Amino acid sequence: MDYITVIIQAVVQGLTEFLPVSSSGHLSVVQHITGVDGEAALILSIVLHLGTLAAVFAAFWGTIWGMIKEFFLTIGDIFTGKFSWRGMNGTRRMMFMIIIATFVLVPFMLIEDFFTGKQGDGDIVFEGVAFLFTALLLFLSDRCSDGVKTAEDMTIKDALAVGLFQVAALFPGVSRSGSTTAGGLFCGFDKQTSVTFAFILGIPAILGGSVLELGEALHSEMELDWAALGIGFVISAIVGFMAIKLVSWLLKKNRFKIFGVYTLIIGLLCVGFGLWEHISGESLFSLING
Repeated sequence: MDYITVIIQAVVQGLTEFLPVSSSGHLSVVQHITGVDGEAALILSIVLHLGTLAAVFAAFWGTIWGMIKEFFLTIGDIFTGKFSWRGMNGTRRMMFMIIIATFVLVPFMLIEDFFTGKQGDGDIVFEGVAFLFTALLLFLSDRCSDGVKTAEDMTIKDALAVGLFQVAALFPGVSRSGSTTAGGLFCGFDKQTSVTFAFILGIPAILGGSVLELGEALHSEMELDWAALGIGFVISAIVGFMAIKLVSWLLKKNRFKIFGVYTLIIGLLCVGFGLWEHISGESLFSLING
C-alpha cells in the first residue's frame, strides 16, 4: 500500500464518517481518483472504519458506559419485577431506542449489496446524486434545529424514524451522521441529543458492516502491510474524534447548513465529472496520471 494514499484516505474517513458529508461517498470518489480498488480498498476500508469506531467510544464514553450499566441493571429489574417502561431514566431510554433503531437497519443489511453496488463501479454519477440528497436533508434539518426533546422524551416512533434515516445512509454518498442527526432534529430532539443519539447509533452499524466485510477479506490471499494499516487506524481515530467535536460545536452555533453547501457543491462536481467521463470515455484517474 502507498503510505501517502493510506494517510489521505484515513484523513478522509476520519473527517467524513462524522461530518455530515458521507464517508462512503468520499472514499468511493477518492478511490476512484487514486485508482485504489479490489481487495486493497476493502481491507483498508475495514481498518479505517474501526479507527472511527474507536473515536466514537472516546468521545461518548460516559454515555456509552452508562448505557452498558443500564443494560445489566435492566435485566436485574426484569427478573425482580421492578422494570417500568414509563419510569426509565434518560440513559436507559436511549439504550432501548438505540436497540430499536438498529433493528430497523438489520433486514436491510441482508441486501446490503443493493445499496453499496454503486460503490467502486467506476462511475461517480450515482454518488453525486446521493450527495445532493444529503445536501437537501441538511438544508431542511437546519430549519428544524430548535427542538427541546431530550433522552427522557424519546419514543419508539422517534427511534423508528431515525432508524429509517440510517437505512438511507447505506447508499454511498448519503451521510449516516448527517441523515440520522437530521432525523433526530426532524423528531424534535435538541441539538446535543440529536448528535449523541446519531453517533452512538452508528456503533452497531459500523461494527456490523466491518464484521461482514472482514469475513470477505479473510478469504483474500493479499499480503498485508500492517504498518500502513496501523497508521491508517490511528489517523482515522484521531481525525474522527476531532470531527465529532467540530460537528457538536457547529450544530450548537447553528452552522449546520455549511455542510449542506459543501455536499451540494461536491454533488454537482461528481455529477458533472461523471457525465464528462461517460461522454469523453476517459477517467479522472487516467487524466490526473497523464
